[in-house]
Amino acid sequence: MEVQGVNIHDSNIQTMLVGSKLDWTVRTEGIQTVSGIDVPESVAIIRNDSNKVLSIRGEGYHPYQNEDLMELLYRVSNKTGLQIHRGGFFGEGEKVFVQLKSDDLKLGGDTIKGYLTGINSFDGSTSLAFGPTTLTISCKNTFFGAFREMTTKIRHTKNMEIRIEDVCMKLEQALQDEHKMFDSILKLSETKLDKAIEEKVIRSLFKIDRDVALTDEKQISTRTRNQMSRFYIDMNGELKEKGDNLWGMFSSVTKFTTHSIGAGRKNYDSDSKMYNEYGKREQGIFNQLVALT
Repeated sequence: MEVQGVNIHDSNIQTMLVGSKLDWTVRTEGIQTVSGIDVPESVAIIRNDSNKVLSIRGEGYHPYQNEDLMELLYRVSNKTGLQIHRGGFFGEGEKVFVQLKSDDLKLGGDTIKGYLTGINSFDGSTSLAFGPTTLTISCKNTFFGAFREMTTKIRHTKNMEIRIEDVCMKLEQALQDEHKMFDSILKLSETKLDKAIEEKVIRSLFKIDRDVALTDEKQISTRTRNQMSRFYIDMNGELKEKGDNLWGMFSSVTKFTTHSIGAGRKNYDSDSKMYNEYGKREQGIFNQLVALT
C-alpha cells in the first residue's frame, strides 16, 4: 500500500473497519424540547446505524468519523512500520480505539505483548490520544498504561486537520512510555513480595481503610468479601506461576480485573477497564509497586 493517496475505499481499510465493528458513522441533529422549542447552539451526536445519541455538543462540533481515523492510522502505519492490530469501541460508541502492534517482552515463561492504543471520542471526553497496552499471553491479562493527549489539541471543527507528523510524534512518546513500563515490569519481577505489600495491594484494590481488619465481617460487605475470596484464588495461582515477587502480585491484580471482576457481567470486557473504577485502581497499584523497586 502506498503511503500517499490512501483511499477510504481501499479494501484493507474497509476490512479493518468491519472487523473492528467501526463500520458506522455519526450525524449531528438540532435539539428541541418536548414542546418543540429549539435548543440554541447545541446538537446531538447520533450514531447512524443504531440511532443512539452519543452526546450533546456545541453547534461548532464536527465529529471525526471512524473511517477518517482508520485512514489516518493506515497512513501512520505505513510511515512508522507499526502494524494496525485491531479496533473497537466503548459503551454505545462514545469512545473508539485502534491498536497498533509494538514491541514484546520475554519474562520467564511469559510473553508480554505490547500495543499502542489510540483513543478518539464522540462525547468530547478526549482528543486523539495514545498509550501503551500490554497483554500477558500466559494468562491473557490486560494492562493499560498512561495515556497522553495529543500535544496539539485537535478540536472537532469543520476544518479540523490531524497531521500525520503530530501522530507519529505522539506515538514516539507512547513507545518511550512502553519501554519505561517494560523496565518497570522487569524490576517488579526482581523484587520480593512480603505480607505488608500484599496487604497494601488488597486494601488499594478493594478500598479498605487501614484501620479495618481484612477479616472484619461487620465492616466489609458480603459482596466485597466474595470478591476478595475470588482474588485470593487468582493471587495464589499467579504467585505460584510467577514467583513471590511484585510482578506476580500485580499479575494477580490484572487477572482479577481482566477476568474475575467481570464474570457474569453483560458488556464487560478487558478493554472497558480503561474507563472504569477498577482500571483506575489498577493503575494506582502499578505505580505504588514500581515505587517500591
